[in-house]
Amino acid sequence: MFKTLQPLILASSSPRRQEFLVNLGLDFEIKTAEVEENLRPDESAQDFVQRLALDKAWAISINHQDSWVLGADTVVVKDDHIMGKPVDEVEARLMLRGLSGRSHEVWTGFAVCRASDAYKVVDSVKTIVKFASFFPEQLLDAYVRTGEPLDKAGAYGIQGLGGLLVESIDGSYSNVVGLPVAEVIREFLRLGIVVPA
Repeated sequence: MFKTLQPLILASSSPRRQEFLVNLGLDFEIKTAEVEENLRPDESAQDFVQRLALDKAWAISINHQDSWVLGADTVVVKDDHIMGKPVDEVEARLMLRGLSGRSHEVWTGFAVCRASDAYKVVDSVKTIVKFASFFPEQLLDAYVRTGEPLDKAGAYGIQGLGGLLVESIDGSYSNVVGLPVAEVIREFLRLGIVVPA
């Protein structure tokens, strides 16, 4: 679908982000960087994901000066509180019960940068997700037992079995999965990183 014209690195080990780029036909490398992921005092979810996306991308970019680097970070936000990944099945159930019948936000920040000319662009996308009300306890237990919630922010993966819990979304689906694909491709096209095949 697209042809990659310039060296591209994805600064993420996320299989979902990798799959999006593969499905678009892009050629890219995968490099990951360890960055501090603590929320700063009074930092909004939007600022947080944008900062982490840029930190991840720039950490790779400084060692790969002539490559474009894409970094991203996604959080689930309920009542202005960022929900991390559950530590165990008990916490996963509590998180999911708290989301039942309610809307929450999913924010993904993304950054595209290249160190050779100190170019950096950062943006973010918000999607509103509403969970179904009163899903049976047996369904909740069965979902938690699959193990899927344990490595997901907010304790669910919309692209997996967690999609059963979702009543509606307002905004980008791919953003909830972990990468706002339309916005990222628009940036890649603008920068001449890719062209339609």
